[in-house]
Amino acid sequence: MNQVITDGLILMPPAFADGLGDWSRQDGRPGSDTWATAPNAAIVAADSDFGDCLEILKTDATTKLRWMGQTPIIPGMYLRISARLKVLSGNLPDVRIAAWPGSGSDVHVPGLTEAAADVDITAYGSIVTVTAILGTGDRGGVDLAWGAGPSYAHVGLDLTGPNGAQLRIESITVEDVTSVFHRQMMDWVDVRDFGAVGDGTTDDREAFAAADAAANGREVMVPTGDFFIGSNLTFTNPARFEGRIVMGDSTRLALNENFDLDGYAEAFGDEVIGLKKGLQQLFNQSDFEAFDLCGRRIILDEPLDIQGVVGNKNTYANRRVLRNGQFAAAASTAWNDTVETRSAGWSSSSSFELTGVSNAASIEIGSLVTAPQGVGREVYVRAVNAAQSKVYLSSPLCAAPANQTYTFTRFKYLLDFIGWQNLQRFIVSDVEFLCGGLCSAINLALDGLVFQIQDCYFTGPKDRAITSADEGCQGMQIDRCQFLSNEQTINVPQRKSICFNINSSDCKIRDNRANKFLHFGVISGSGNIISGNHFFQGDGIVEGVRSPGLVIADANAKCTFTGNYVDNCYIEWTNEKDPNPNFTGGLSFHGLTVQGNIFFATNTAPWMRFISIKPHGDDHFINGMSITGNLFKKTNGAQLEAVDGVDDSIAPLDLNRTADLEFKGNVFQGIVKRTENPISVRAVEGSAVQSWNVDLSDYLPFGAPVKYALSVLPDGPLHSSSNVVIYSAPYAQGYQSVGGQTLRVTWSQAVKGAAYVTARCDN
Repeated sequence: MNQVITDGLILMPPAFADGLGDWSRQDGRPGSDTWATAPNAAIVAADSDFGDCLEILKTDATTKLRWMGQTPIIPGMYLRISARLKVLSGNLPDVRIAAWPGSGSDVHVPGLTEAAADVDITAYGSIVTVTAILGTGDRGGVDLAWGAGPSYAHVGLDLTGPNGAQLRIESITVEDVTSVFHRQMMDWVDVRDFGAVGDGTTDDREAFAAADAAANGREVMVPTGDFFIGSNLTFTNPARFEGRIVMGDSTRLALNENFDLDGYAEAFGDEVIGLKKGLQQLFNQSDFEAFDLCGRRIILDEPLDIQGVVGNKNTYANRRVLRNGQFAAAASTAWNDTVETRSAGWSSSSSFELTGVSNAASIEIGSLVTAPQGVGREVYVRAVNAAQSKVYLSSPLCAAPANQTYTFTRFKYLLDFIGWQNLQRFIVSDVEFLCGGLCSAINLALDGLVFQIQDCYFTGPKDRAITSADEGCQGMQIDRCQFLSNEQTINVPQRKSICFNINSSDCKIRDNRANKFLHFGVISGSGNIISGNHFFQGDGIVEGVRSPGLVIADANAKCTFTGNYVDNCYIEWTNEKDPNPNFTGGLSFHGLTVQGNIFFATNTAPWMRFISIKPHGDDHFINGMSITGNLFKKTNGAQLEAVDGVDDSIAPLDLNRTADLEFKGNVFQGIVKRTENPISVRAVEGSAVQSWNVDLSDYLPFGAPVKYALSVLPDGPLHSSSNVVIYSAPYAQGYQSVGGQTLRVTWSQAVKGAAYVTARCDN
């Protein structure tokens, strides 16, 4: 590179013969004394060695000669300043190249080396050439390394040593020797050429910016060293790092051509720091929608607080993606759960609040809440008001006592988003979470919309794979993920880990696979779609108990459950988060569709039910439920007594009020009771009686009574006791016998024969 040629720069000072008015006896600034008026200087014509030249008699301890013109100092450019001279008589002095650094309008830049090393003159009449290299970079061979501060120089030389010498100076020359250090054909520029120091404390930000500006598509080379960057920096060109960048936590680095973990890990010399800086930039720019982990494994020894890493905001609504890598937990006490125990008050009138909580400030946001009574599954702390001694909950309690002791357990997560007050449209894709039984995986933001988790693996979460401590799960999508429990060898009653929970609505849980958790999911809210999942939760105990695979914790479910494979577990539908659980109005158990699923069990206790309703208050009833087109299958051991049931351990279900219950088109194998509604049976009476009692207890769902007949159609002729064919139109009455599961069909007289009877247990 030669910018004299490429950019038309004028570097060479004029010849002395053109006039000494351009040459200063001081620093070269305008207004300084010139050699034109000096009594000890003159122009000599036709010197035998130099031609026209300047003759000086040295009279000052340091005799200065500076060109008053401005020699430009350009980042990345190196200049060689040279002079030829000889001593005619007098004491032999020393000589050195010197220059004055300036910026702006003759503003001196302090703290720089302004003179090269002295050169001894050892003989009279011999020609001495003295040189020095001036440039912005502190490279080997550079005498005056000035960095990016100066924009020009007044170049020249100094005569030092004893006075009395008479000497002649041919000229002062300035040449662009940048090509000595690097050539234009090279595909990189070096930040040292623009003044970067790399000592870990000097702010090299301006040198980096200058190097990037000069790169023009080439790589910016960061050599060995620790380069402190004091303010936000953007690289618009590719960067290559042999050294590393040092930055404050709040300072951002944009690697526009290296925006992935490979680039950031190289820049900071550390994968975790690189990840943090990459995520920080992901939320602070508009050029990239995704941060690629480049298939790397990142080992974390503490939770990664995503909002804390970003720092400058706690709400975000643009689509962003974290993809293609692996997080692994390393053994550390930072993964230990934080557990607090407090006595607190509760009232159904303020059902989301605990009051009178001493030292509430020590209870962490996102803690799981448990207590002896009234706390449903997956209730979390969403806020704390320490001044008022209050703790706010993600879900209401269910008829909890006025006062009791609560335990608050804060799990620790590889990726913790809970610092975000609102986070929308964030996606985690193709990422494996290797929890190793040390920690949980993902903790969602407090509020947000459409958090997506797709094609991920969750391996060995200690407590939870995915947690929502408030409404950050609104519209959440979990697609095509694998959940592998850390409790594979533990029997069902001792398990405690859960794949996910939902507090809000409109979630889509699709095509996932989960192995041996306590629960696949705990769902509150409504409008959720669960489809195409396979979750299995068995153990090796013969006729062992099973835990719910899916807990629906809201009576008003408005949920579809379609095309799933429910393996050695079941659906439990409750209203365990209703602050006033007794039914006083509304829909009660409403809006659950279970269609086209496989329900399979082996070695389970015969009293397990694939679909169980568990009321937490009196007077509840089924009011809109569809169970159609499913396969129910049991192998090994005793047959399953039924696929449906009511857990009345807390409260019974009012089966007399059952409405809109469709239970048909299902396939049963290894099941005693073949549940249907409406149910069609062939009733047979071998002797003539007027009232036929048709027992439907082997068919009606959830033990509901039969309410009415849709039709009664004789199968062939009916006969009287004397075998005369009887033509008779009967009437039917439900609610007969114990439990009301018998339908009474009454004819006009005693008849015998067979009839097809279709009846319903619902309104």
